[in-house]
Amino acid sequence: MDMKKRIHLELRNRTPSDVKELVLDNCRSNEGKIEGLTDEFEELEFLSTINVGLTTVAHLPKLNKLKKLELSDNRISGGLEVLAEKCPNLTHLNLSGNKIKDLSTIEPLKELGTLKSLDLFNCEVTNLNEYRDNVFKLLPQLTYLDGYDKDDKEAPDSDAEVYAEGLDDDEEDEDDVDDEEYDEDAAPGDEEEEEGEDEEEENEEEEEEDLSGEEEEEDDLNDREVDDEDDEGEQLLQIHKCTRLMLFFIVHCFCFS
Repeated sequence: MDMKKRIHLELRNRTPSDVKELVLDNCRSNEGKIEGLTDEFEELEFLSTINVGLTTVAHLPKLNKLKKLELSDNRISGGLEVLAEKCPNLTHLNLSGNKIKDLSTIEPLKELGTLKSLDLFNCEVTNLNEYRDNVFKLLPQLTYLDGYDKDDKEAPDSDAEVYAEGLDDDEEDEDDVDDEEYDEDAAPGDEEEEEGEDEEEENEEEEEEDLSGEEEEEDDLNDREVDDEDDEGEQLLQIHKCTRLMLFFIVHCFCFS
């Protein structure tokens, strides 16, 4: 797919002025130049043209808001002086894997006063003696060269930083929501404790009911035993009375006979 068709595809029914990021990696540029990209992309902040066969950036349109430009794995060997004019606010430039052989090729980049990060991996210029020191001297505005600063401290991953910031924001939002919930209701832990206490109280009440039921049954049994004892006593008394009457009757009959 050529670059013009790829740009049309990437627009997705948007107008060029609505586009802030444009990725054209691995498409094909005719005659090694940028095609289909115009000044209408006035809001563009990120442009990636990795491995598209570029030999020059001379046809880059005026992109005042462009901050990050990916040109790695092309065949660019010079002509970088146009970047200061076309992309005056550029902060990140990746030229890795191009045909840059000496420091004079990147010297025009000193006109990019906002440039903070430059990548030249897999370029012949990196094989020069004291390459890093000389580049930092040539481009004093640089903070990072090939991912490291002057003290060999690794540069943070900008994408990871943005992602982390997004996570922090989400976490803060979640914390705010949680705080509001805590203000309105009890904390989950407290709810669990309350539920546990309620269950214990229910269990205690059930145990008390069981005990009271058992006590009532025992009382009923005791009452029945007492009633039975009373009945037996009355029966014995009746028998005793009957026995006495019979004895009295026998004695009386014996005396009169």
